[in-house]
Order: sequence, then structure tokens, then C-alpha cells
Amino acid sequence: MHSGKPVRSKGQSVIILSKMELYSRFERIFMYIPRALESVVRRYSDFFKVVVVTGPRQVGKTTMLRHLMEEDEIAGRRRNYVTLDNTAVRQLAREDPALFLQRYEPPVLIDEIQYAPELLPFIKIAADNASENGGFWLTGSQPFHLMRHVSESLAGRAGIIEMLGLSDAELQGRPSAPFLPSPDYFTERVKAMPERTVTEVFDRISAGSFPGICTLPLDMRAAAYDSYIDTYLMRDIRDLSQVADELKFRRFMAACASLTSKPVVYAELARIADIDQKTAKAWLSLLVSSYLVKIVEPYANNLIKRLSKQPVMHFTDTGLAAHLAGWSSARSLETGAMGGLVFESFVFGEIYKSYCNNGMTAPLFFFKTNDRQEIDLLLERDGCLFPIEVKKSAMPQAKDVRAFSVLDAAKVPADSALTSFKREVGTGSLVCMADDTFPVNERAWAFPAWAI
Repeated sequence: MHSGKPVRSKGQSVIILSKMELYSRFERIFMYIPRALESVVRRYSDFFKVVVVTGPRQVGKTTMLRHLMEEDEIAGRRRNYVTLDNTAVRQLAREDPALFLQRYEPPVLIDEIQYAPELLPFIKIAADNASENGGFWLTGSQPFHLMRHVSESLAGRAGIIEMLGLSDAELQGRPSAPFLPSPDYFTERVKAMPERTVTEVFDRISAGSFPGICTLPLDMRAAAYDSYIDTYLMRDIRDLSQVADELKFRRFMAACASLTSKPVVYAELARIADIDQKTAKAWLSLLVSSYLVKIVEPYANNLIKRLSKQPVMHFTDTGLAAHLAGWSSARSLETGAMGGLVFESFVFGEIYKSYCNNGMTAPLFFFKTNDRQEIDLLLERDGCLFPIEVKKSAMPQAKDVRAFSVLDAAKVPADSALTSFKREVGTGSLVCMADDTFPVNERAWAFPAWAI
């Protein structure tokens, strides 16, 4: 048998792959977890010259795009691939961008574009001269650098897609749908998703959403997270900023993880990490820039007075948060002091990903008045507010959503001078561990977290 050599057959060149090449291709095709964003990438490629997929390290950006390349190649459309993680390739891209694009001409997938922003003006020229859309697929994991250069060089030419870790729907092989509270949505999602116990949900929370980690055996995950922090996160942090004391930065990350789903208090973070507040602000910005933390801004409305201005932070990967905070198992996490906090971040992440995975912006806010009336999440869409409360309980009660009544202040008469601030209040959600969905009162429905 020939190995990797062309064999002539009726005037055509046929490649017979080696065993290793066959296994590699089999692994990509048959062990691949389909991603909801595949259709979004296809759609964007039809309408934009450049498609940029951003997100944290190791969430599957390249794997997804290379899977799409495999599908295209089977259909007879070949796309070049190059990664700027390679030092020699990166040097060529920086020093001679024109030559680089001659060597790796479109259609092309360029991995980790933030390492060579010098390429972007040349990509702009090539995109302008191209007759077809979708010639350039780019990935990047550092929006602090990437987004600035994209906005400067590729304005109007690039479709930007945010990709996070695996959603629950993706892991279950179910379709993704944007979380939009209504009785129809609640009942359809409960039918679509398999029911799970609180123990099974915390197994999922503890495993996290990185494709290469969540599928590992339990005894290997801690080592995998340590490797992720050392190999990717700390290297990216060094690229983004000069962190003089890496031990203090790790302590700071652990502090942020322990306070996931809590309001951001820089004085508290600074005290725990033994740094000043200015450094705490800068370091939290680094975690946001690495996509590991999302900041949920407080909701603002002139009709509702005395609203808190403190944002809330959520770790985007609950497994990483649990690891950094020192929780070694799903059982200890479920029953421990951090169980409710990490459950809330899990719910936030699933709702956020339900929008990202459909190519949409997640319109989520945090709501709290100065007199401690608090709503965990507030979704605003088309002039309507949808309050969301998160409880780990399996027995939801009407009293759990009594804070929703504070939103009545957002309603004004149709002839009021303040109609521009008017908001309708839609169906509320009490996301919990119930085994079904049902109304808890006239304002809200209980909805199981496993159905998002």
C-alpha cells in the first residue's frame, strides 16, 4: 500500500492517506462536537469579506473552522490554513505582510491574528479587491489588541463572532435558542432538553466548558486546568501587560473566582490579593480582555431612582472558577459556600451563550437599588424588560420573585413626557433546579437551569 503518495487513475491524481493521516481526519470528523456557531460562520461568510471569530483560548475556535474547512474540501473548495503561533510564520507576517499574503492567499484561515496586526491593512486591500465574500477567516483570543485594529482596518468589511466554551445544548446535541422568556419558550425548551438532577448539573458546572478539559476523567481535570493557566493564560497576560508579581496575580484570579456573580468591589479584591486598587482594576481588565470574566453592567433608567452603579462579574468557565477557588469536586462545590454563586454564573453563562451561539448580542444587565431590591439578571429586548432570578433550590416559591415588582416604576402613562424611558415588563424567570416549568405567580415562571 502506498502511504501519502499520489496514485494515477484515469488521468487523475488520487491521494491515499497514511494510517496516521486517516486517523487524524477520522478524529476531526467523528470525535468533533458540532458547534452552534457553524451556521453563523457560514452565514457571515456569505455577506462579509472577512469573518473574525474571537473568544478565550482553547474553546474550539480553530477546531470549528477547520471542521468547516474539511466539509468544504469534501465539496471541492479548498482553503489555506496558517497559524501565527508559529514564530517563523509570525515574523514573516510582521516584516513582510504582502509576501505573507502571496504565500497564504485567500481563501485562508489565519489563526491568532492578534500576533501580527501589521497584516490587517493588507487584508483590507485584498478584501477590497476580492470579488467573493468569506475569503478571510481570522481567529483571535485577545480583543484588547484585536478589536482596536479590526475597527481601524476592517470597518464594514468584517463580521465579528464571539465564541465561548461548549454550551449545555451543544454538549447534549440539542439545538441552541436565544433565551427569551415566554410560556412557549419555557415549555418548548423543557421538551427539547433532557432532565437532570442537581447532582448532574453540578457535575456539568465542575467540568466546565473547555472542550479539551470537560471530557477528561475527573482525576485529570485539575492538572489540565493548571496547564491551561500556565501555558495559555499566563502567556497571554504577559503579552497584554507587564505583571510584575505572578504569584499575586494568581492570588488575584483566585479572589475573582471566589467572588464570581458578586458585585465588583475593587477594595476587597485589592485586600485579598495584597495589591492596590489601581492594580486590581488593571488586572480585572486583563481577565476581561482574555474572555475569562464578563462584566455585567448595572441597568440604568431615569424612571427608577437610586439604582446601584456597581457592575457584577461572572467567570465564563465555571470549572476554571471552581479550580481557582480551590473546590476539588462537584460534591464539595454543590454543598459548599460557593455553590449558589457558581450556579448563578453557570446560568448567566448559558443565557449569554444562547445569544452568542445565534450570532446575537446578549442584552443582559444587573439590577439593584440602593435599598437592596435586587434582580440577578435583567434582559432588555425591544423595549421590554425580562427579570431573571437565579436560585439553586428545587422548590421555587412566589416570594423568590417579589423583587420583580420594583420594575413597575418603569411603566408610565402613554401621554407622559417620559415615554422615551418607558419599558414594558415581560414574563419573569425563576431559573432553578425544578424538574419542570410552571408559573409561580402572575409575573414569573419557574424554569429549570438544565433546559436553557
